[in-house]
Amino acid sequence: MRKRITISNIFVVIVTIISFFPFYMMLVMGTYYSADLFTGMPIWFSDYFLGNLRTILQSDFLSTYRNSVIVSFCSVFFSVFTSVTIGYSIAKFKFRLKKIFLAIILLGMMMPTQISIIGYVIEMRVFHWSNTLMAVICVWIANPFSAFFMAQFIKDSVPDELLESARMDGCSEPGILARIVFPCIRSGVMTIATLVFLWSWNNYLLPLIILNKDSVYTLPLMISNIGAAYQHDYGAQMLALSLSTFPVLIIFSFGSKYFIKGITAGAIKA
Repeated sequence: MRKRITISNIFVVIVTIISFFPFYMMLVMGTYYSADLFTGMPIWFSDYFLGNLRTILQSDFLSTYRNSVIVSFCSVFFSVFTSVTIGYSIAKFKFRLKKIFLAIILLGMMMPTQISIIGYVIEMRVFHWSNTLMAVICVWIANPFSAFFMAQFIKDSVPDELLESARMDGCSEPGILARIVFPCIRSGVMTIATLVFLWSWNNYLLPLIILNKDSVYTLPLMISNIGAAYQHDYGAQMLALSLSTFPVLIIFSFGSKYFIKGITAGAIKA
């Protein structure tokens, strides 16, 4: 049976086109010479793509791309591990100073980044991790939002009776976490993984402060320096931005279903 085209389908198509239009414009502008961008709004592709590609490759784009991939995936792994373990302990265990521990997490969420980053930079200098990728990875290990989100998600998604049954059958706590809790919170884990990947991939302020060597630059720093090194080569910057956006689109496309499910989980209670 042929599906009927409805107003909602047309609306979704229009919204999709509007959403992808800025990305299309970045691709188009990335094929123009920098001076040509000031003559008018480009609508179609030009013939200077290889010239801009040569410019960004000379800026060590591939090495910087690798740095961003390493930072983002390591940040996701460590953030998911710590947020799940912290969230599980807060949601399902009773221990001393639990309320104080939860208050510290909430305080960390309320503290402005501009204030907390000062102490973090000093801490990285003490550990001699300045100008290393570890400095921009470790900031996601103790992410207060991820820990609080997983605590609430596990509290609402994992029944206590299921955990007690596993304990009666002799399953260890690590086994319960891996075999029972983790499958129940898969959508929440994917939500945190998607958010942390986007945040770490687009992070600019911390790398700007703590990284001073070209060999450890991430994509936002490298793209901003293309303009400084090549007299504001906006065409090359747009092409680099377009290439750096592809992983974000892919990750969000694959994780959008889990992301929406994780964000809305617990919003409606039976």
